[in-house]
Amino acid sequence: MQADELYDKLRMVHEPQGYCFANDRDRVMELLESLLINRDRYGYMACPCRLASGDRDVDKDIICPCVYREPDVKEFGSCYCNLYVSRAWNDGELPHEYVPERRPPEKMGF
Repeated sequence: MQADELYDKLRMVHEPQGYCFANDRDRVMELLESLLINRDRYGYMACPCRLASGDRDVDKDIICPCVYREPDVKEFGSCYCNLYVSRAWNDGELPHEYVPERRPPEKMGF
């Protein structure tokens, strides 16, 4: 699968749920390519913006879309990576603020 195919598939699933891809198509494609690399490397699409352990059980919270996406988009209009965003974020109705890491430090130290 190529990044453009993944883009189309994920878009069809997540847009009806209110999650859009960011308008920066180049950045989105880089992130999707990284998801595919992680899928090949680990067997699952770990978040490309976080360090995966390679242990699916340890990383289950960062398998894209991660469990932090919903609260991030709700609070900031964007997920940590800026891959998934709200329409308001894309339309410039929300500031493009830094989204802080929600993953607990103990999950990052494996």
